[in-house]
Amino acid sequence: MDWMQAIILGFIQGMTEFLPISSTGHLYIGRMLVGLQEAGLFLDTMLHIGTFLALIVFYKEVLFSIVRNPFSKLTFLLIIGTIPAVIVGLLFSDFFDEISKTGETIGWEFLMTGAFLWFADSAKNGSKRLEHISWLDSFIIGCFQALAIFPAASRSGLTIAGALFRKIEKETAAYFSFLLSIPAIFGAITIQSLELFNGHVQQISFMSLFFATLSSAIFGYIAVKWMIAFVKKYSLKIFSLYVWGLGILLLLFQ
Repeated sequence: MDWMQAIILGFIQGMTEFLPISSTGHLYIGRMLVGLQEAGLFLDTMLHIGTFLALIVFYKEVLFSIVRNPFSKLTFLLIIGTIPAVIVGLLFSDFFDEISKTGETIGWEFLMTGAFLWFADSAKNGSKRLEHISWLDSFIIGCFQALAIFPAASRSGLTIAGALFRKIEKETAAYFSFLLSIPAIFGAITIQSLELFNGHVQQISFMSLFFATLSSAIFGYIAVKWMIAFVKKYSLKIFSLYVWGLGILLLLFQ
């Protein structure tokens, strides 16, 4: 893998991690387009580190506040919202690892993501802001996040949809969705790092890893900021149409 391929994959990871269109599904397609059969666990870890750094920078004030007051309501909301994904990941990790390798279900998962976005956007606009989110709201949004363990089910798309179903206003839905992704991405990085220490390492040049991580971080930050502003004014149905079209094309090619 050369540095240009690394930048392209970093761009795909950074943008699609936070746009509701599935980063894993797009990385699968991106690897095919740049001629890579498998990017490798090491690169995947570094791409996630890039988007994690983007979130740390974007939410630095919120995170500092949590560190100063670790027993705040927001801390418990994030813990509760993370529990469903942890349970599903521990119980069904082998199953989801297997379907991720084949890519056979990706087309259907794009269609599922589009359906959730369409119906959530069609629901009556809610008015709940961050301070009004309850523990039940967070748990239900976390259940939507757990569904995103499917390779091409968009984590951001499903959690935003879950928040909208709970009558949370759009801008707050996106804001809380991305905030909730911090422990999720950190958990993914931790698991991948443990696997790397167990010897599952591919040989990739330092420069390729550097450019992939930097690209993922830069475009991830842009995507977070842009998406929160976008949902405030515009419909999510444009993303539904996009992932539906992509899903149908993949199913036809498969």
